[in-house]
Amino acid sequence: MSRGTGIVPDESMFNEFKRQCLSTENWLSKYDKNDMEVWVEVAPLSASTNNKGNFSKVHKIKCRMNIKDVSAATMFDVLHDGMYRKTWDPTMLESFDIARLAPNADVGYYSWLCPNPLKNRDVVTLRSWQASENEYVIINFSVKHPKFPPRKDLVRAVSFLTGYLIRPTGPNSCIFTYLSQADPRGSLPKWVVSKASQVLAPKVLRSVHKAGQNYPAWKAANSPDHKPWLYPIQSELPMMDPAELSIQRGDSLENVDESLTKDAQENEDSS
Repeated sequence: MSRGTGIVPDESMFNEFKRQCLSTENWLSKYDKNDMEVWVEVAPLSASTNNKGNFSKVHKIKCRMNIKDVSAATMFDVLHDGMYRKTWDPTMLESFDIARLAPNADVGYYSWLCPNPLKNRDVVTLRSWQASENEYVIINFSVKHPKFPPRKDLVRAVSFLTGYLIRPTGPNSCIFTYLSQADPRGSLPKWVVSKASQVLAPKVLRSVHKAGQNYPAWKAANSPDHKPWLYPIQSELPMMDPAELSIQRGDSLENVDESLTKDAQENEDSS
């Protein structure tokens, strides 16, 4: 995947992300109701037959929501505003920005709760974004940061290319697309993949939508003019040389076997 001459994404990477967001080939619909649809990518037969042993399958999921009461610009702000995220993200354990790499790129840390009884995950990612009147794009992928190695109490997941494409359909409406291509590490049981696409993803998108509805009032009372993602001069993050980072590959991380782990609800039903 092209990243130009360095690790910070170039235009071709943004174009590839948008292409995948809009593609319909090899995507299977898993959920479609209330102006929201969720797909999972249909893996090639050769890949599914080789999914054995320590081979960790890359999970690809795409969600699209037709938002009729929040602008694309507001949804873009919601995704960037770390202070606000602490008020609405129910799965977040810890999240913080580490350093700036460019006016439209930074590196950050995020950890989150996984469905009980799976182990919780974390990730260190390089995030980059573009904003225009016609569309807003945020993409990220996993990197190795010398000061933030994997922790023993969490499973370090890997994002290959994850992000958001937000396109306005009116002054207060938009099409909101989320695409995730990630290796959560571990040989996950089938119920996790099914639950992620049919239960968890729609739930998270509804939370994001509600966050968008509530953001203008919250932001009006919390540093309304402070938006460093739009105005880089406002950023207080230290600058970091992108050359200090490297791409995080899944094969360099410990593989955790959770394939025999049962869903907590399933356990309750069988007891």
